[in-house]
Amino acid sequence: MNLAGPLQGIRVIDVTTNVSGPSLTMILADLGAEVIKIEKPDIGDDSRMMGPLWKGEGVYYLNINRNKRSIVINIRSEEGKKLVYDFVKDADVFVENFRFGKAEKMGFGYQDLQEINPALIYCSLSAYGQEGIKRYKPGYDAIVQADTGIMGINGSEDEGVARVAVSILDQGSAMWGAIGIISALYHRLKTGEGQKVETSLYETGIFWMGYHMLAYMATGEEPVKLGSNHASFAPYGAYETADNPVMIGVSNNSLFEKVCKVIGKEEWIEDKRFKTNLDRVKNRKELNHLIEKILKTKRSEYWITKFEETGVPSSMIQPVSAIMTNEQTESINMLTEIQHRKINDLKIPRLPFQLSKTSLEIKKAPPLLGEDTEAILKERGVNQETIDELIEKGIIQKND
Repeated sequence: MNLAGPLQGIRVIDVTTNVSGPSLTMILADLGAEVIKIEKPDIGDDSRMMGPLWKGEGVYYLNINRNKRSIVINIRSEEGKKLVYDFVKDADVFVENFRFGKAEKMGFGYQDLQEINPALIYCSLSAYGQEGIKRYKPGYDAIVQADTGIMGINGSEDEGVARVAVSILDQGSAMWGAIGIISALYHRLKTGEGQKVETSLYETGIFWMGYHMLAYMATGEEPVKLGSNHASFAPYGAYETADNPVMIGVSNNSLFEKVCKVIGKEEWIEDKRFKTNLDRVKNRKELNHLIEKILKTKRSEYWITKFEETGVPSSMIQPVSAIMTNEQTESINMLTEIQHRKINDLKIPRLPFQLSKTSLEIKKAPPLLGEDTEAILKERGVNQETIDELIEKGIIQKND
């Protein structure tokens, strides 16, 4: 196996903060790119203080900033801007997630940096995109979940709306941004041309909602909030047992027949209420009530064993503590243990794909604020006297 990642030799200048941008550059870093994370003085990336804190480090930050190098530069100062411009001269990629128009005001817009390096791949990751009436709006993941309809289809009729409890739009837009950057790098390999890559949380949310929009076009009906249930299949959801709930998924008649046999209700197979999937969806509430009444007679482990023996997709609803230590997580080496300067034995999830010929190794713990400031500048030929002067002026900061 080649221990160098597929993006070895690619240099990325990262001025992003919070979740979406750092998630994008983490993907590039895990693929072997050198990611220079430029942070603001004193507090750095805002995610450093997003709790809970673990020995002074925000867990949001720890989760999405491995394999990067941190340098602190006051990019609002003229001397700080000059440092960034110098980095851009031989960079391959520049990534920003400022609010619309801010990069241009600061002198870091696409046109500004393309003049310095025409071959640069410039990625802008925003809340609402670069066009339209909402492009100026600030927006976090949950705000855009609401604005794209995702929140409106989550939750239940009884309990109201609910946001998806993971950063589905932040990390989804990060994936699209990474795909866009890699596509642009491939185009540059063939043509020598740099270009701008644009993505946003809003575009990602609209894309995720494709099925629901098509269903609306087909039926004219707004989707209803179904909790753990599925709009197109039944039975499909979480069901209470004698102890803990279980999740089962039935998407065809064959699986429904297996469920009926497991719960001792084979007569349902020919029941007109449940004979086809469309029938079952139509009579979902009644079917769910009948199934749950039976499942409540025995413990979850019993039912999961029976469902698995017959090939019915099913699972316990696992707590975080269980997924970290279960056999499946360990067998696929999903968690990588790495030494952090403050935290011993930090475990971080790797990227959820592997390459048979190329390493995607987590080699470096998330850096402390300014951990690499001095080293990065010295590599670029800046002498110690100049570094000390820049520190004295507050242009840069380092962490010893």
